[in-house]
Amino acid sequence: MNKGVLYGVGAYVLWGFFPIYWKLLHEVPALQVIGHRISWSFILLAVYILVAKQWQEFRSVAFKPKTIAIYSIAAVLLSFNWLIYVWGVNAGFIVETSLGYFINPLLSVLLGVVFLRERLRPMQWIPVGLAAIGVIYLTFIYGRPPWIALSLAFTFGFYGFVKKLSPLGSLYGLTLETGILFPLALIYIAMVGLNGSGAFLQNGTLVDVFLIGAGLVTTIPLLMFASAAKQIPLTVVGLLQFIAPTLQFLIGVFLYKEPFDLAHFIGFAIVWTALIIFAVESYLANRASIQPIPELGEG
Repeated sequence: MNKGVLYGVGAYVLWGFFPIYWKLLHEVPALQVIGHRISWSFILLAVYILVAKQWQEFRSVAFKPKTIAIYSIAAVLLSFNWLIYVWGVNAGFIVETSLGYFINPLLSVLLGVVFLRERLRPMQWIPVGLAAIGVIYLTFIYGRPPWIALSLAFTFGFYGFVKKLSPLGSLYGLTLETGILFPLALIYIAMVGLNGSGAFLQNGTLVDVFLIGAGLVTTIPLLMFASAAKQIPLTVVGLLQFIAPTLQFLIGVFLYKEPFDLAHFIGFAIVWTALIIFAVESYLANRASIQPIPELGEG
């Protein structure tokens, strides 16, 4: 199996179980959780680069105005995606967050069409239209646009697009992204600590361990995703993304018992149908493209 596909599968399986981890920090404000995610991720990555004696190489390729500009955009998209997701999980919207990542594969395909001039086959437009219908239907069911889902889909979709165009490898790229955000995160953590509202070192050893561990559980799947995004087409990335939202959806409904009635099921079913059509069509098209060309005389 292609190494990029393996990295992608691994990343999405780990992301699929994220709700359980962030629920362990439900008493910590989401912004503080994100501050620690950024800080500990950067520290972990910087230590690794230093120990591997790659710091000089990292500086030479990363500290360029154009590179910093690209990764600043990626860093902003990533931080908003993290914040929305952690808040959504701990506010009891795991099912809606999963919808965002169900939508995201089709959005990734559209980004490839619009910005990378990738072409969709006629049958691929059907699931895109169905997904739009599903979102509109759920807007009426929720009584509002599913803004959590849409925000997650757009921030992560554009993040994946930026990573596709980025010049650095996965390790250096993620280090630069978290490094750009690190000063702001550190200042924020210090401020909430000084005014007495900080969770770190105040809510027990277990909370501290989970906040520090946020760097590890964040870094591993993101490095895997960044590597996958560089090695495989956006269309394949979109297909692999089915894994994470499926796990998240099941966790939200069956583990945390979030509301999910028939009306919600219909809306999700429309989106799921779109994804199934898209997956089957892509599989058949890829299978046809790799079949050997018949030699002369073959029937």
